[in-house]
Amino acid sequence: MPKGQPSRVPDDGLTTRQRRNRPLLMVHTGDGKGKSSAAFGLALRGWNQGWRIGVFQFVKSAKWRIGEQTVLERLGRLHEETGEGGPVEWHKMGSGWSWSRKQGDEVDHASAAVEGWHEITRRLAEERHDLLILDEFTYPMGWGWVDVDEVVDVLTHRPGHQHVVITGRRADPRLIDAADLVTEMAKVKHPMDAGQKGQRGIEW
Repeated sequence: MPKGQPSRVPDDGLTTRQRRNRPLLMVHTGDGKGKSSAAFGLALRGWNQGWRIGVFQFVKSAKWRIGEQTVLERLGRLHEETGEGGPVEWHKMGSGWSWSRKQGDEVDHASAAVEGWHEITRRLAEERHDLLILDEFTYPMGWGWVDVDEVVDVLTHRPGHQHVVITGRRADPRLIDAADLVTEMAKVKHPMDAGQKGQRGIEW
C-alpha cells in the first residue's frame, strides 16, 4: 500500500469517500504484546476527532488500573469541562454497570460476561459510541461464555457508523473472517522469558 494508496479498487459502486468512511470491525490477536495498547492508541486518535469512546474490559481485574484508563478518563473529563475531544466511558470486570460480582465461580463470571455482551448489543443498537473497544473479548468467546456466531452477526449488522475493536489471543476464525482489519501480534522476545516481571510504564 505505497503512499497510502490501496493496491486495488473494488467494483462495489461506492465513491472513494464512501469507501474510505466505512465503519471498521478490527481484531488485534496473537501471542505478542501490544494488542490492547494498539487499541487504546486508536482511542486517543478517535478522542481527538471528537468520537464517543467506549471501552469494555472483559478479563482484567477491577483492582488493576492501567495507565491508559487514567489518561482516557481524564480526557473524558476534559471533554465535559471544555468540549474538547469526545466523551469517554470505561467499564470493566468488578465495577460499573455489569461486573457486580467481586468474587465468584466460573458460572458467575460466565453470566457476567453474557450480561456485559448484552449491554454492548444495546449500545450498538442505540449507536451510543463511535468507537467501541472490547478488550480481551476473545477469551469469553473462546471459553464458550458468549456465542461467537451471535457476536459476528451483531457486529456485522450493527447500524450507523460505529468502529469496533476486539483484542485478545486466539481469535476465532469466524471473527477473523468477518473483520475488516486483523493484526496478529507475534512474540519474538519478551523480558518474561528471562524471568523479568512487568514494570511501571511498560505493562501499566
